Amino acid sequence: MLGVSHLFEPIKLRDLTVRNRAWVSPMCQYSATDGVPNDWHLVHLGQFAIGGAGLVIAEASGVVPEGRITPHDTGIYNDEQVAAWRRINDFVHAQGAATGIQLAHAGRKASTGQPWAGGATVDESEGGWQTVSSTGNAFGDLAAPRALTAQEVAELPEKFAAAARRADEADFDVVELHFAHGYLAHQFYSPLVNDRTDSYGGSFENRVRVLLEITDAVRAAWPEGKPLFARLSATDWAEGGWTGDDSVRLSKLLAERGVDLIDASTGGAIPDATIPVRSGYQVPFARQIKLEAEVPTASVGLITAAEQAEEIVASGSADAVLLGRELLRDPHWPLHAADRLRADNIWPVQYERAR
Repeated sequence: MLGVSHLFEPIKLRDLTVRNRAWVSPMCQYSATDGVPNDWHLVHLGQFAIGGAGLVIAEASGVVPEGRITPHDTGIYNDEQVAAWRRINDFVHAQGAATGIQLAHAGRKASTGQPWAGGATVDESEGGWQTVSSTGNAFGDLAAPRALTAQEVAELPEKFAAAARRADEADFDVVELHFAHGYLAHQFYSPLVNDRTDSYGGSFENRVRVLLEITDAVRAAWPEGKPLFARLSATDWAEGGWTGDDSVRLSKLLAERGVDLIDASTGGAIPDATIPVRSGYQVPFARQIKLEAEVPTASVGLITAAEQAEEIVASGSADAVLLGRELLRDPHWPLHAADRLRADNIWPVQYERAR
């Protein structure tokens, strides 16, 4: 007997209605040239829309060239990139899915090689660049960054805002601010990394200052009817580091500034954190933020089974689930999950937004 699945209920965020709660997590492909997505990205992202995902979020894309993790990452800082992204969005929309892009700056974790090439720092003579951060200290064995001046930090919000305007031109439905995984924003709010003594360092308020400034700038640049997400690393998994309670506090501030959903991930600030990786290990942070900050959340982290995803949404632990590795293994996971859950509401709506 068929029934109604919570996972396949549509969700409305501002003017956007997403057909279900099974979403594609941003996954770096390290396959662009000069930041421009290509046929690889069309097929990579398009297959998930065909397979039934509700929202397809493109990989972390640099808001400036030096914000890319590798020289092979996508960007959203010029017109050629906008045109290439629009082509991909047109296809994904035609399959009934909504689209998103993750706006990112990798900070001290930028200018590295592709993972299969070792991931070491790429020298400037080979196409790399001088990295920047909240600090002058290196991440592990990577090259040491240059600490940004206070004036340079103050200029970051407009760079993110410009990227958001381009994302709108490319016809994305959602922008996600990448404030996680040890990249530049996380390098400011993690007390394990930020060693500044100016107005962007020290206290909680100072360490999150640039995040709030970026959020204000992006929300002002991004259309009122389009949702804005933020991905956080909800804990550093290390003594003296960022915590779930800190994430609740920050999430409230972000929601006040127009963030519609918190994508709750963890880790990445330091190379030697002990992370208890197991199925669903990050779900409790999505639940804590949802309940205590009273803001919608999405959960990530080794979510593989249809029944597991259904329980996460049905129990109120998160409003959606973001899948990565499992979708790479099975791009049609949502269709197979609907069959396994015997859901009769798999297509209650297609992708919809106010026009």
